[in-house]
Amino acid sequence: MDKGSDLISEHTVIYYCAPTLAGIKTANLFCQDFQSPWERDSMIAAWNRRLNPSGIYVTILRTRGQRSLIYIYRPKKLKRNLTAVRAQVLLKRFGYRSLEIEDALFRLRGRFTAEEDFPHEIGLFLGYPIEDVEGFIANGGKGCKCSGCWKVYGDVEKAQALFDSYKECRRR
Repeated sequence: MDKGSDLISEHTVIYYCAPTLAGIKTANLFCQDFQSPWERDSMIAAWNRRLNPSGIYVTILRTRGQRSLIYIYRPKKLKRNLTAVRAQVLLKRFGYRSLEIEDALFRLRGRFTAEEDFPHEIGLFLGYPIEDVEGFIANGGKGCKCSGCWKVYGDVEKAQALFDSYKECRRR
């Protein structure tokens, strides 16, 4: 991403979020600099007007200075990820009381504020397999079987196929 860019360009959204835009991934993240909160909020609103009719939503998870962490997601896929039984158990450990999307995103934003690093449950919000999110948390990010878009602790073959599909989607 062009560090000097003040706007979220189509190219940026397509490059960083192609798998989500294509419907093969729950969500993607990227950082963007803005000159002001007004510019940030108006740009997010514009992208939501454009993408919401296709079932895609844009929100901010964290802002530090002029840099914001932008989360582009498909609510239906996210709801399915968060309400899986194992995901519910894990999220409750991190203080998620409600798994309604807005409530869960509110809690995730709070976790970003309280943590210096990414809250490890972010993998569930991005559509990573639960066994990989659990494995990452249990092993402190060490001892994975392989890594690509995320560290794999479960099914390497399935993960590699997903990595390849995301790469191909971005290439196209």
